[in-house]
Amino acid sequence: MTLLAYEDLSVTLPHTARPILDGIGLSVSAGETVALVGESGSGKSVTARAALGLFPADAEVCGRVRVDGTDLVGADAASLREVRTNKAAMIYQDPRAAINPVRRVGDFLTEPLRLVHGWSKDRANARAVELLGAAGLPDPARHMRQYPHELSGGMLQRVVIAAALTAEPRLLLCDEPTTALDVSTQAEILAVLGRLRRERGLGLLLITHDIELAAAVADRVYVMYAGRIVETAPVAELFATPRHPYTAGLLDSSPPLEGPLDRLTPIPGAPMGLRESAPGCAFAPRCRFAEPGRCDRSAPPLLPHGPAEVACHRAAELDGRIRTASPRTASPRPASVQPMKEGN
Repeated sequence: MTLLAYEDLSVTLPHTARPILDGIGLSVSAGETVALVGESGSGKSVTARAALGLFPADAEVCGRVRVDGTDLVGADAASLREVRTNKAAMIYQDPRAAINPVRRVGDFLTEPLRLVHGWSKDRANARAVELLGAAGLPDPARHMRQYPHELSGGMLQRVVIAAALTAEPRLLLCDEPTTALDVSTQAEILAVLGRLRRERGLGLLLITHDIELAAAVADRVYVMYAGRIVETAPVAELFATPRHPYTAGLLDSSPPLEGPLDRLTPIPGAPMGLRESAPGCAFAPRCRFAEPGRCDRSAPPLLPHGPAEVACHRAAELDGRIRTASPRTASPRPASVQPMKEGN
């Protein structure tokens, strides 16, 4: 069952040369982890926030965003409240920015249960303790009495995960949930999210700039550049045979999570800003395969190429042979994050 569906979503701000999001199409089903990957400024976070009906002020929005059947574009306050309190929840990148630093963890967790859902204090406290345990904290009752500054970053991220689960959502939106954490803590947090997805049948949308991390945890990956989806494929296919030069560039410039380290090849140039536009492919100025008079004149549509969909004029003729590093033969789910796999 599809929990989240973007249908030709475009978001444009005044005084910008191009849309923040340009014709986005994306879906997440129950029990599925989908990763949205791209450099900073590509539009990933705006995409995630759109699933809660949180669009930038003064933005012109076209298309549809459906969460469990409810269209959030132009939705009334009651419909938005229903989605935000009962259907979808966000886990943000910086847990310290998401929690009031002068209130105890227990107050942070129980307030929505008491004020929004009308639960009694005792019932809300019991539920908060249960959720902290589910999020992997070893002594939930003690942590309920603590302040945020008394917890580590990894422990606070578990608190934020517990807070996201208070409303029993069917969809979790994870916006760079492990970026500020060390590698071992990242693996622990991803294991928690994977276990919760399996146990509760959640749909997860993971926003990340790390394509290796996406390969380790996702079922499908969407690659975004300058507000557009440029490639999407099942994770093993995209990891082994990228078909868009930008996807290949991300892989070539990312160190693997395990195994031998090839020489990294950075993507030249800088991402396109909102005050820049191009009549053709937005990636053409940075692409070593771009053809003058073709790639810089018309924007390529997202079209099927084997098991993938790719927005590249030369996808068929290049046929995935666009890596500068040696092809990866290791599993796209490295051992360092194996707790995300079924049965662990």
